[in-house]
Amino acid sequence: MTSQIGGEAHRPVMVAEVIDLLGGRDVVVDMTLGAGGHAAALLEAGVGRVVGIDRDPAAIALARVRLGAFGDRVRTVTARFSEVDEDTVGEAAGGVLFDLGVSSMQLDEAVRGFSYRQDAPLDMRMGGEGPTAADLVNGLPEREIADLLYHFGDERRSRPIAAAIVRRRPITTTDELVGAVVSAVGKRPGGPHPARRTFQALRIAVNRELEELAASLPRAVDLLGPGGRVVVISYHSLEDGLVKRAFRDDPRLQVLTKKPLVPDADERAGNPRSRSAKLRAAQRLEDAA
Repeated sequence: MTSQIGGEAHRPVMVAEVIDLLGGRDVVVDMTLGAGGHAAALLEAGVGRVVGIDRDPAAIALARVRLGAFGDRVRTVTARFSEVDEDTVGEAAGGVLFDLGVSSMQLDEAVRGFSYRQDAPLDMRMGGEGPTAADLVNGLPEREIADLLYHFGDERRSRPIAAAIVRRRPITTTDELVGAVVSAVGKRPGGPHPARRTFQALRIAVNRELEELAASLPRAVDLLGPGGRVVVISYHSLEDGLVKRAFRDDPRLQVLTKKPLVPDADERAGNPRSRSAKLRAAQRLEDAA
């Protein structure tokens, strides 16, 4: 399912696999609704109703338009997914879906400050609350910036980048942050953008994405009826490891994916966002308390 937003094609990742795992169920909770691509595909594949959750009010507004044709088969809720509970959904769910990370819609909105390719205020907040990325790069000590880049961005050059950021402070725009990164590590023609990992790390930190995920996975299992499934698509090794452990350690779950599923070659070639995707799934046991 591809939707057009702002002239760009927005493709949800691993749609066939998601439908295979969740298609035909009465109620699916889409914890990361975004532009509604997965929700639309699931509804078209026979899911009875979708409850769509997103912390980003702009995403909720867009999804309501995108999914308007499905009428009362869709209900949207503006909330962090760690806040979702049984009262939010109102009934036992047959499935819960997470598609983690930043959406292409957010990347395309330059004013949000998620993209290293467009100049904008250095914000990166998904829901508009809390400290911005500018607050972090200007307020943290150099060592804490380096640790943040290393742990959340897998950035092996975190120390010279952190030193360059501190030298150039105050940094208030995405272009200024890119300039600091490039001054520290250079830019190789044809290679990945040198600021990619720095931006990823700051986005994860600003939105407390790992804390949100850790808090929400047990809640997702709470939402499931017997035989219900939870499906998580992640894009970062820390996310994937967290999901793997949560599934393994929850006695209410049977793991369905001993190894994570990954996109096939055609999807990786046609949808760049899918290249680092890993999908894990688990099913709530029939006799789970």
